[in-house]
Amino acid sequence: MTENSTAPVAVLADEDAYLEAVAQARTAAEAYYGSGEPSMDDETYDRLLRVITAWEGEHPDLVAADSPSQQIAAGVTTGDVEHPVRMLSLGNVFSDQELRAWAASLERRLGGRAVTAWAVEPKFDGVALAARYRNGRLVQLVTRGDGTTGEDVSHAIGHIIGLPATLTEPITVEVRGEVLMTEAQFAAANELRAAHGAAVFANRRNASSGSLRAKDRAYHIEQTFLAYAALTGPEHTSDPILKDLSHTQLIARLAGLGLGTTIGTPVATYSCTNLEQAIARVQEINVLRPDLDFELDGAVIKADEPADQAQAGIGSRTPHWATAFKFPAAQKITVLREVEWGVGRTGVIAPRAVLEPVNVAGTTITYATLHNPADITRRGLMLGDHVIVYRAGEVIPRVEGAVATLRTGDEQPIVFPEVCPRCGAEIDRTQERWRCVRGRACGQVEAIRYAVARDALDIDGLGEKIIVQLVNKGLIEDFADLFALTRDQLLSLERMGTKSADNLLASIDAARSKPLNRVFCALGILGTGRSMSLRIATHFGSMQAVRDADAVALEQVEGIGGEKAPVIVAELADLAPVIDKLVAAGVNMTQPGVSPAGVPGGEAESGGAGEALPLAGMTVVVTGAMSGPLSEYSRTEMNELIAQAGGRASSSVSARTHLVVAGENAGSKLDKARTLGIETITPVELADRLATYLT
Repeated sequence: MTENSTAPVAVLADEDAYLEAVAQARTAAEAYYGSGEPSMDDETYDRLLRVITAWEGEHPDLVAADSPSQQIAAGVTTGDVEHPVRMLSLGNVFSDQELRAWAASLERRLGGRAVTAWAVEPKFDGVALAARYRNGRLVQLVTRGDGTTGEDVSHAIGHIIGLPATLTEPITVEVRGEVLMTEAQFAAANELRAAHGAAVFANRRNASSGSLRAKDRAYHIEQTFLAYAALTGPEHTSDPILKDLSHTQLIARLAGLGLGTTIGTPVATYSCTNLEQAIARVQEINVLRPDLDFELDGAVIKADEPADQAQAGIGSRTPHWATAFKFPAAQKITVLREVEWGVGRTGVIAPRAVLEPVNVAGTTITYATLHNPADITRRGLMLGDHVIVYRAGEVIPRVEGAVATLRTGDEQPIVFPEVCPRCGAEIDRTQERWRCVRGRACGQVEAIRYAVARDALDIDGLGEKIIVQLVNKGLIEDFADLFALTRDQLLSLERMGTKSADNLLASIDAARSKPLNRVFCALGILGTGRSMSLRIATHFGSMQAVRDADAVALEQVEGIGGEKAPVIVAELADLAPVIDKLVAAGVNMTQPGVSPAGVPGGEAESGGAGEALPLAGMTVVVTGAMSGPLSEYSRTEMNELIAQAGGRASSSVSARTHLVVAGENAGSKLDKARTLGIETITPVELADRLATYLT
């Protein structure tokens, strides 16, 4: 399991250092719970608390009254609505070893006997909320506050998914859970904010906290509620069965009442018979984290049975029967040093953040995407800003936003380019994604390099220096012109001998027979790459079918939505002269194994009629070095092989993966597959299954 470092950030030498650490922690907590905009990332805050509590353990007579270790949600805005039962915080562990030690302490509280069962569920990174239902109707929403009193935020009723106005049964109950935003809700919230001239949210928790407490906005922001508890005593609910339910059963009961829970998600609350099963479930949740639609920062492990919970009791700020296993942070705060402007092969001008190096989820991040100039403006970013950087799994690191409270006044505006950074031509600013007015002509050499690369036409011997000469001499305007080159034209180039010219011509000729997905990829259409090109080619079967398709037809391809489809249609129209030249040059325009109608069917060209495809409907991940009959296959060729056999290639392992092909040095993807119980095979075993498809 990936475990957090338990090394302290500092050693507190004396009481003055301790009080300074307490002040730092309270300032960070006030920013986190007050505005929702962190001044310190979670991992640093957790380490600071560990140092504070360690010092307090050695000096119990000198513990400060305002220490965050003595309070629930230290620094939070409290409000004046009293909680009938305190809303507690959870203690933290950061490793399997610490979890086992905590579990042993719980068993001692149970008189030395084993915990009857363990419940494991995700720890959400949202805002704790109590929802009060009277006779089945939602009557009040209250934030956790300091655990004793909270703010009334009932104005948010009707705008939170998972908190229905009426339960499926007319019972009285207080339900507790977390309010958060899905990725889509966060994007929609920032669009609304920008449309109303407000600054966009820096992160999802900031968005949830601010939106939950806002009363007088001219717009409403949708959020999601996921329940994790309820008050089950007879003095708090009219439902007599709640008090006897295990925690796992309670969550199922709440879902049955119509409340939002994790049931139906890959990280649903799960009951384990022993601690080792619970530890394995924690690991599963951590592995699944990058694929979820909501953010979480750990897993919660608790005694499942109410009798165990009652016997263990609660402390001053945390229950003795539950704790949180904190995962390595998926986001950190660092400094934005500069912004670099690059130009893609289609002329798109893209900004990239240059960061003070920071370790996020085990990887050192120096660069992160900034999407486009409009996004920079919406987020109000400045050079020198402390920014929140997010990375999870294989997601490209991105800048979420600036921490405005950490500004010193020395920050500088980001300077946008006046002309194309590559060629100096004018910039088309009519769209959010700026483009050089010369379009593909600006990136002519880069576009041709992309077309002849190994994952596209795979034309060996055609490097950048040769491409530059061909372009400068006027011998080619685009990659389709390569198929019309003559031996004499190649021999006119510097450092081009007869053998090199003949080899290059042979490689160009071999490229004529590449499958449609390679040819489509070589076109460099905006919004497509090798994976999307393979899906398009597999769906339509021929270039003509793709050219005949309108936006609605293109939307039938997985991964192409309402925004991308019209762009592809327009790009294909712009590239019509190039495609026509390719057809005239005899370049293949069909996809092997796909019927003329463009439907991936039960027949492949290399298989018999009516023969079921061996990977039909399967999502397959290839990792590690291939061996045996597949040793010379590139990743693109492996993806093509999988598609020809009816499967869909993916680059990441998730709960939706059916098969993982693991070669030598497979690494974390193999570990993740085993954790999720996904079938794994070797390259040789895959070759045996797909023997009739191998060339």
